[in-house]
Amino acid sequence: MAAEAVVRIQSDWDQVLRKNEGEAWLSCRSPGKSTLYGTLTCQGVGADGIPEITASEGFVVKEVTKKSLLVSCPRENASTRFRAPYTAFCRIHQKSVTCLDLSSGGGLGVSTSADGMMKIWQAANGEIRRRLEGHVYDVNCCRFFPSGIVVLSGGMDAQLKIWSAEDGRCVATFQGHKAGILDTAIVDRGRNVVSSSRDGTARLWDCGRSACLGTVADCGSPINGIALGGADNTLNLGSPETAPSEREIGTEGKLLLLAREDKKFQGVGLQSRQPVFLFVGSDAFNCCAFLSSLYLLAGAQDGNIYQLDARNTKAPVRIIQRSGAPVLSLLPYKDGFIASQGDGTCFILQQDLDHIVELTGADCDPVYKVATWEKQIYTCCRDGLVRRYHLSDL
Repeated sequence: MAAEAVVRIQSDWDQVLRKNEGEAWLSCRSPGKSTLYGTLTCQGVGADGIPEITASEGFVVKEVTKKSLLVSCPRENASTRFRAPYTAFCRIHQKSVTCLDLSSGGGLGVSTSADGMMKIWQAANGEIRRRLEGHVYDVNCCRFFPSGIVVLSGGMDAQLKIWSAEDGRCVATFQGHKAGILDTAIVDRGRNVVSSSRDGTARLWDCGRSACLGTVADCGSPINGIALGGADNTLNLGSPETAPSEREIGTEGKLLLLAREDKKFQGVGLQSRQPVFLFVGSDAFNCCAFLSSLYLLAGAQDGNIYQLDARNTKAPVRIIQRSGAPVLSLLPYKDGFIASQGDGTCFILQQDLDHIVELTGADCDPVYKVATWEKQIYTCCRDGLVRRYHLSDL
């Protein structure tokens, strides 16, 4: 297991280090060694608005911009680029923001909150456009269809709903799950969708008829997260026992990943409903993602992120652990991924970068979900904020 050194920084460093003689703490923790603590100090701010920052012994400041800071710890050969949010929207929700997504054109956001509300807003300024009302109890998950004008949501009321982003109407409701819905996936352009639930099942739905086309998996354990992707043609996805309904559109060649509460990460052929692999981890799995048609990611409650090769899941390709906090979301990004965790950690790992990118701002509050559009990254957090980061140079 690759337990790498982790450099951390004070969450509001970008505000503190704008002031002359302002100080922010930082640390470098490496397994089995004593943690190295240090400080960053602002020595003044240049005419261009960029602060001059020096580091205490053991740390080196390599690069400074208005919103980012590249720091290294030579002792551990660890470098991290810290990125402050470009802006934070505090008026979308009053309480913890539990899920969010962006439309395919990047113009709209949708989010759910512990205040029981689901809202559509302008991605540029956080201005609320629509309130989507109709679920009983909390809404657990929301996402845009590829068109960018329709939203899919799943709630504690065991219902899936489809909404018009243009006028806020609920245009369809799917019922069949016996407990709260925890995650959803959209098949191709969205004539079919998949949901996973606390009732231990993943179901395939026909959007046109609001009907269940079948149970893809029945695990006997809550399915906390799912991901759907095209499988490499070297993978055997199995054959369906009965001919698929003509209402199934785009299910062939698709692998459905299940992040299960019972410490199991499973792959199932969407059309065949047959198990493809089963991997047993160290703790409950919360989320999963495709890195490619062969390489998969699964995030666990104990902070482990497993990278697996779908052709051989007996042993992980690697295990990444940046903190012991629950991994709450995983999102493929360029040639790597973005992960968010229960202690406010949110980081980007890229194959061709010699440093980690940390998205800062959340002070120990869980970051529940991440969404991207081009060079914009949006996160939602227990502190009630939706943060927007602008990655100009990644």
